[in-house]
Amino acid sequence: MTRKPTLKSTVLAIVATGPLAGIDLDGASVSVGSKNFTEQILLGKMATILLKSAGASVTDMTNVPGAATSRQAQLDGDIDFQWEYTGNGWINYLGHDDPILDPDGLYRAVRDGDRANGLEWLSPGAMNNTYGFATPEATAQRLGVHSLSDVAALPKDELTFCVESEFASRNGGFEPMLEAYGLSPTDVKKSVMDTGAVYQATADGACNFGEVFTTAGRIKSLNLRVLEDDLPFFPKYNLSGVVRQDLLDEYPQIEDLFAPVVAELDDDTMMDLNARIDVDGEEPVDVALDWLEEKGFLS
Repeated sequence: MTRKPTLKSTVLAIVATGPLAGIDLDGASVSVGSKNFTEQILLGKMATILLKSAGASVTDMTNVPGAATSRQAQLDGDIDFQWEYTGNGWINYLGHDDPILDPDGLYRAVRDGDRANGLEWLSPGAMNNTYGFATPEATAQRLGVHSLSDVAALPKDELTFCVESEFASRNGGFEPMLEAYGLSPTDVKKSVMDTGAVYQATADGACNFGEVFTTAGRIKSLNLRVLEDDLPFFPKYNLSGVVRQDLLDEYPQIEDLFAPVVAELDDDTMMDLNARIDVDGEEPVDVALDWLEEKGFLS
C-alpha cells in the first residue's frame, strides 16, 4: 500500500511539540534504531519523537533490515537506543536454549547477561509480542479449538500449518513447539512462507493454523483467533528499551522518559496501532505522534 506524506510526517515529527514534564536531554546525542517490521518502526518513531521533544539531538536509524544487523549496530556503538523483546534477547542474542517462563526472571537474566556487552535493558512493560498460532474464527468453531493442546488432539489431516522460514528453523521454533505438545514433524503438514505472507494465507484457508506475532494488526482485521499456548511453550517477549550503558550513565533521565510509555503499551493497544499502519495505510510516524499526544506524553 502506497502512503502519502502528511503534514505530521514532514513537519511535526521532525520537532515534536514539547518535552515530557521534567525531562531535559539538552546536549544529548542519540542514535535510535529499529528492525524493519511495522511494530519496530512505529516504536522507533515514538522514541525518536520523545527524545527530540526532550531536547536531544537524534539520528534516526530506524528500519534496519534484520535483527542481527540492528543488534550488531548497537553492539558496535552505531545505535544508542532501540526497543527489544526479552525473549528475543535471551534466546537469540545471548544464545540460550533453555526458556525462562517467569517474565520477571527472564527480564533479570537478560538484563544481567547483556550488561557485559555494555547494554542496559530498561524495565519492561506488559506488552508481549511473542510467537503464537492463529486460526480463522470459522475454523476454530468448526474444530472446537481454543488452545494448542486442543490442536494437538486433532486428527492428522487437520494438522496443517503455515510458518515463516525463520521460525521453521530457529531455536524455540516450530519443531520444538510440536515436540512440547506431543507431536512430531511427520504428524503435520507444514507450508513455509515468506515473512508476512502467513496471515493472509491462514485467513484464506491455505492451512488451518498460521504462525503469528501476537500483537500483529492483521489478526483482528482478518478475523483470526490466537490460540492459547496453554503449556506454556513460548517465552514472554515483553517490550524493553535497550540503551548503551555509556549514554545512560551520562543521561540517566532517559529511563524516566520511556518508563511511562512502556507502562501504557499493552497487547491490545499495540495491535490497534499496528493495524492503523498495516490495514489502514497510515504512516508510522503519524501513528506514533498521534498516540503520544493522545496519552499526554507531549505538551
